[in-house]
Amino acid sequence: MKIYPKFTGAELEKLGLTGNMPKHVAIIMDGNGRWAKARHMPRSFGHRAGMEALQEIVRSSHSIGIEVLTVYAFSTENWRRPESEINALFSLLVEYFYKEIDELDANNVKIHVLGDLSRFPAKLRELMETAIDRTALNSGLNFAIALNYGSRDEIVRAARAIVQANLTPDDITEGIFSEYLYTNSISVPDPDLIIRTAGEQRLSNFLLWQAAYSEFVFTNTTFPDFTPEAYYECIKEFMRRTRRFGKVLPN
Repeated sequence: MKIYPKFTGAELEKLGLTGNMPKHVAIIMDGNGRWAKARHMPRSFGHRAGMEALQEIVRSSHSIGIEVLTVYAFSTENWRRPESEINALFSLLVEYFYKEIDELDANNVKIHVLGDLSRFPAKLRELMETAIDRTALNSGLNFAIALNYGSRDEIVRAARAIVQANLTPDDITEGIFSEYLYTNSISVPDPDLIIRTAGEQRLSNFLLWQAAYSEFVFTNTTFPDFTPEAYYECIKEFMRRTRRFGKVLPN
């Protein structure tokens, strides 16, 4: 079990990570299959390599002081994949929640799961719910995993819940609507930075509402090769940008 270090100001300065750091980073973890294909290996091999890369990104996020890390692990559209690949992914998720929970909890990480868990096998669902309950009072890195998640589905579910709550049209504001989204449980619900690996440049139904003012960084690096150093480069690109939120800044 690893205890994650907290980098000092001097260490952050050496990495070039001083200044306007993002509070919430979201990652679309793409390219596991292509990484495996390039090595003439099955896609499941790439997913395992991606899981190992994710472990390092979680540790690094804690070390540099990120408040929220959200990762896109399994979308509502991923059910269209071959059954063998889905089963391999589920086995990896069971392994991850079973093996990593002690380390995550020991490092004060709070786990969130975004999405509809009802379609998952009972064993996986139980492990996820246990991880959420066990870390509920932790106050360190918020680690949100999007599983069976689709943003359009999330928005439709929110709209249905609002109707069922008998709210009047005048009651419904952006803030009220956000309370019915999966991300309502996260301390910083909207991502400052969204990173997508493996060269694609689209959101793929991820955090559509929450990404209204996010900065995007796309990298050609596949996720299994997405090292902490590559992660830091994406964060530094974010830090070089000026965020206006619709305002005109003084000269």
